[in-house]
Amino acid sequence: MRFRLLSVHAHPDDESSKGAATLAKYAAEGVDVMVATCTGGERGDVLNPAMDRPEIRANLAAIRRAEMEAAREILGVRQRFLGFVDSGLPGDGEPLPDGCFARVPLAEAARPLVALIREFRPHVVVTYDETGGYPHPDHVRTHEVTAEAFEASGDPARYPGTGESWRPVKLYYQGAFSREWFQAMHDGLTARGFESGIGPILAGWPDTAPGLEITTRVRCAEYFAVRDRALLAHATQITPGSGFMAHPREVECAVWPTEDYRLARSHVDSSMPEMELFAGIDPCSDAVPA
Repeated sequence: MRFRLLSVHAHPDDESSKGAATLAKYAAEGVDVMVATCTGGERGDVLNPAMDRPEIRANLAAIRRAEMEAAREILGVRQRFLGFVDSGLPGDGEPLPDGCFARVPLAEAARPLVALIREFRPHVVVTYDETGGYPHPDHVRTHEVTAEAFEASGDPARYPGTGESWRPVKLYYQGAFSREWFQAMHDGLTARGFESGIGPILAGWPDTAPGLEITTRVRCAEYFAVRDRALLAHATQITPGSGFMAHPREVECAVWPTEDYRLARSHVDSSMPEMELFAGIDPCSDAVPA
């Protein structure tokens, strides 16, 4: 049996900044990997100053689709847009735009993902936790839509007209960029004599922020370079040598060689902590337990 993995994201570039080395690793090992992108990123900013030009802004939706295609090819995965419109990031007190993803009723928003799950038939689904990873309305909605689709896709009475029912085995939440990751990176950089720009991030971390509960750590440092190439393919969003792209990769590989996840729901038993997303799934059967 060939395992199938579905990773659900809010915008183009999210697949390359959250769990991308895991996707590249599994794709290289023969897993059929699909990325579902809920929106086109139409209301996103141009974050790379070198790309911040009028002609880029005027054609941002098409450019971000082209960037997504380039990143998809680098990672070695398949990809599907679900067809919703980016909600943007409204300021305090500002309403969400009419027709945006975050304002679409849940059943309507989940329907394309239910259809994709029933078509692609993944064993494992990955998305963000209840917080969205950060409080962007599209990330929070992506969590809600994925949780709904994970539960509904196996029930033939729900979402009629979206294909034959299929129940995925496991649902994971991303565990990227925890306080522990930032601390380990800061300590690793300073111990090796590198300048660290992470200190202010740690200093501003709220004392009341809950820690991430991690159940599963996938070793994938050998695919960090693939992840980085995929990130850089999103040229409107990523500035080379800045932000996440600034730290020496040899330090990251030494101090944090995994990408981390929380097992949220499972229809099989597996021993904790896990080292693989497919732990506990029978590789000799394509049947999903009822």
